Amino acid sequence: MSTRPSPLSADVPAAVARGAEPDISIDLPGREPVKARLYGERARGATVPLVLHFHGGTFVCGGLDNGRNVARLLAGAGAVVVSLDYPKAPKAPFPEPIEVGYAALEWLYKQRSKLGGKGADLFLAGEEAGGNLAAAVAMIARDRGHPPLAGQILLSPMLDPCAGTASLRQATGDAIQCRWASGWREFLNRPVNATHPYAVPGGSLRLAEVARTLVLVGKDDPMRDEGLAFAQRLQDAGIPVTSSVLPGASNWPAALYEPEGSGCAECEAVVQKHFRDFFSAAPPPH
Repeated sequence: MSTRPSPLSADVPAAVARGAEPDISIDLPGREPVKARLYGERARGATVPLVLHFHGGTFVCGGLDNGRNVARLLAGAGAVVVSLDYPKAPKAPFPEPIEVGYAALEWLYKQRSKLGGKGADLFLAGEEAGGNLAAAVAMIARDRGHPPLAGQILLSPMLDPCAGTASLRQATGDAIQCRWASGWREFLNRPVNATHPYAVPGGSLRLAEVARTLVLVGKDDPMRDEGLAFAQRLQDAGIPVTSSVLPGASNWPAALYEPEGSGCAECEAVVQKHFRDFFSAAPPPH
């Protein structure tokens, strides 16, 4: 059960430890405050993974409720999660959602001891359009040299508007309108943005030195092929990558961000094991 947004205070970790899912308001330098929701439990004196999470919604819709399924799966794997209500297109096209995401990551790094414990590992995670934002913010963190990341988790990520993959064609069939294509148009805003690596991580020419990565896709997932292709390109660039096609993950990516859905009713245990293994294998960030 969530509460009305409030500034982060000393009692927030206690609220999380009681199993609540409080809404907070994050003050960002030079920007409007952004809403977020906290998930997960941390025992007093313990250190747990700390995750900044981006929900799906094809860049143009969705909110904190749409991030609930994946955020709860991450929390169930032992993390404290900050799920971000980032600004959406067309009102806020590229690069605004990504810059807000990076500012929130810097904020989270400053709060890491309070929320995750001393020396907490910092991760990014996102599904569908949120996977794009997580991948982009990971690149910004690499290019700006801060903050240190222990990894990024991408679920059915939207990574390339020009992919035209077999999995996407199979999912859309003969449909005249494709919600993913429409979302891309609103997010990119103008054609030149389609060549920017932060807008289109799947087209980036430099992937070296980004955070280690976990990519999960569904068997019938429209984002399956571009997600796996990105995982292979990261691996070719020397990045430690784990990728998996989950045969029981039906209706992905929609099931991941439908508020009334379980997110992954048939494969929650498998997904959480992937998360838990990824968290436990994280080397100390540098």
